[in-house]
Amino acid sequence: MKKCLAAFAAITLMSGAPALAADYPVRPVRMLLGYPAGSGIDNVARQVAAGLEKELGQPVVVENKAGALGNLAADFVAKAPADGYTILFTPNSTHAANVHLFKKLPFDPIKDFAPVGTVASLGFVLLVAPEHTKVDNVAQLTKLLKDQPGKYSWGSGNATGQVAGELYKTLAGVDAVNVPYKGVPPALTDLIGGRVSFLFADATLAIPQLKGGRVKALAVTGSKRPTSLPDVPTMDEAGVKGYDLGGWFGIFLPANPPEAVRKTLSAALLKVTGSPEMARFLRGIGAEPLSGGPDDLARVVAVDTEKWGRIIRAAGMTVE
Repeated sequence: MKKCLAAFAAITLMSGAPALAADYPVRPVRMLLGYPAGSGIDNVARQVAAGLEKELGQPVVVENKAGALGNLAADFVAKAPADGYTILFTPNSTHAANVHLFKKLPFDPIKDFAPVGTVASLGFVLLVAPEHTKVDNVAQLTKLLKDQPGKYSWGSGNATGQVAGELYKTLAGVDAVNVPYKGVPPALTDLIGGRVSFLFADATLAIPQLKGGRVKALAVTGSKRPTSLPDVPTMDEAGVKGYDLGGWFGIFLPANPPEAVRKTLSAALLKVTGSPEMARFLRGIGAEPLSGGPDDLARVVAVDTEKWGRIIRAAGMTVE
């Protein structure tokens, strides 16, 4: 009798699993983010979460777990149950750059995650505070740094910002001291206060400050001028030849989720990121829509992991 009951229970559990996955979601979803509230990626994550709530019919709660260039949040999600109720909203740091910036990660960016889809692409903006760093263009900043090597400092609030500065130093042949921050907002505060001389900030946070006139944009880091900053030259156009660096946002699940869960979440994300409303929102804050599914995100990760490795090695950045 015990054997029969055990067998019946096993069959019931096996037959019930797909049904539970097919009903996903039946409770709130946690969206982990490795950067602080108020950061550029935080603004986008909350907009995407609101869209997913409408599509999924359940609350999607953004939780900020800042630190280690996004690694704390990524590690948390990597070790979470793969049931679809804990997801990671992240930039290219955790799944392209950090493998080259840290001697050892507490997670495997490929094996420990299942890609869901891409959200947006974005460039960074080279900023100065005109009250403290009196230059009008990249050429003048480069001359200033070359004339007084090691005197000036620059801030970085994430992996892309850090690599952006190191790439500038390498290609322009300048010397400046990096001051790392836990996020871009505190780096912007110190830029405006004159405690750092320049900063590579994601456009989503740079644009509001530009409108207020407290900072000046010298260049953007991508190969093209973004829709929101048509009058700001690229670094290449500004004289730093060969400069091309951009970032992206994407969503991941822990590895090996039920396929029905991933399909449901990916389909909902595609509706959100493919909407005209999301496109207007992203372009209005300096990003560009990048609507894609699991295979698209997997390809972006593969391409960028190789690209960032080349850039970081060329810049001679020290592995932590």
